[in-house]
Amino acid sequence: MSALSGVSADRATQDADAVAALMRSAGPRLRERMARIERHLERVTGEAGVPLATHAAATVSAGGKRLRPLLVVLAREAAGGAASDGQPLSDGPPLSDGQPLSDGLPLSDGRPAADGLPAATGEDELALVRAATAVELVHSATLVHDDVIDGAELRRGHPTVVADAGRRMAIATGDLLFSCAFAELARNNDVTQLRALSDASSALAVGELLQREDAYTARVAVERYLRRCELKTAALFEAACRLGALVAGRDAQAATTAALADGLGAFARRIGLAFQLLDDVLDVSGPVERTGKARGTDLLDGTVTLPLILARERDTELAEVDLAALDGPKQADELCERIAATGALDEARRRALALVAEAKRELARFLPVDRAVLLELVADAVVERYR
Repeated sequence: MSALSGVSADRATQDADAVAALMRSAGPRLRERMARIERHLERVTGEAGVPLATHAAATVSAGGKRLRPLLVVLAREAAGGAASDGQPLSDGPPLSDGQPLSDGLPLSDGRPAADGLPAATGEDELALVRAATAVELVHSATLVHDDVIDGAELRRGHPTVVADAGRRMAIATGDLLFSCAFAELARNNDVTQLRALSDASSALAVGELLQREDAYTARVAVERYLRRCELKTAALFEAACRLGALVAGRDAQAATTAALADGLGAFARRIGLAFQLLDDVLDVSGPVERTGKARGTDLLDGTVTLPLILARERDTELAEVDLAALDGPKQADELCERIAATGALDEARRRALALVAEAKRELARFLPVDRAVLLELVADAVVERYR
């Protein structure tokens, strides 16, 4: 394994550790629910048959923070859809004794239900597992397709599908993951849930097209950059929280469910936007030991990010830099130094932290403290690793 491969794996581990720390603070009930989602992900990706299932399963099992499925679960709790006994996820005994039920509820296609669910509440729990699984499958699909576009060789310290099996197989694998996501969510028999995820998926595609259109462009307005980030990153965060609220409100009044979904979606959209801003800061600030990639990798790919936009406003010479003329990592690193010298990184961080603070204030407007606490911890975890 190369040194960079090891660093990428280290970064993935650090990111996952941040989420794991949150789950430890929440208690065993949340950990068991996330473990159930993990098993369901493995089951769904393994059912497509070789060779596609092999690559799809490898993509999902490569790990990651599972931040989006976590948001689905926590949004469901916040919206009032806690565990079947009414206790919050951060309290009380495990959801089950850890043993699979011999008489699990059947799915519409006859498959056994997710294991360990009380028979009386199995369908509600399974609806949550399906929704969380669908969100992660869409996220995984976008990563596979991003690697095709970027020609990336490594993802989370492992060879990408495009590097391992070629462009055609990678495109097909990403397509499979997308289709599995919607097949899973369709089993919840809720068109509103399908609409939430399809809107996010469409936004992802539009955001990618905007990024391609803006590549190597000398002038990109901050507003256009933020719109691109909302589409490409924040939209799926928003969908995750919307889905959690919709799963929780399946038996509630439509107006109440819609209001909670809108509020939680707005919270997640701000968190997702902050997430992307800070990720773009890391591309410039590095170091490789922390990010798993050389400084300025996005700049070399022609991606115009907030630090560069702000730096160009402060330094007229930077406004004349042609990203297409960058010749390798050394020149990209030098450009990163020039960007950092303008103070643009501090300003970008400030904007991201302001978004997180705004998101937490938004929660306080419509959720009691006890229902908002775990979502606030997620918001803090998003920014903590960038300090």
